[in-house]
Amino acid sequence: MAQPHPDESNATPGPEARLSRLEAQVATLAEAVRVLAHGLENIPSEDVPPEEAARGARLAHELLLSQGL
Repeated sequence: MAQPHPDESNATPGPEARLSRLEAQVATLAEAVRVLAHGLENIPSEDVPPEEAARGARLAHELLLSQGL
């Protein structure tokens, strides 16, 4: 279950605040996907250790958690 964002209040945010928050969430998701994809890259001519995939997944997860997603 998602935890409330620390700066959320009981008041309904206006459209600008909602858009700003949505933009921040999309940016965080994009960064998490980039980190995860980088960890999963596998160039056939190079040996990529399995730790790289695990590291990418961990970093993506930490990014999402840090933003309350």
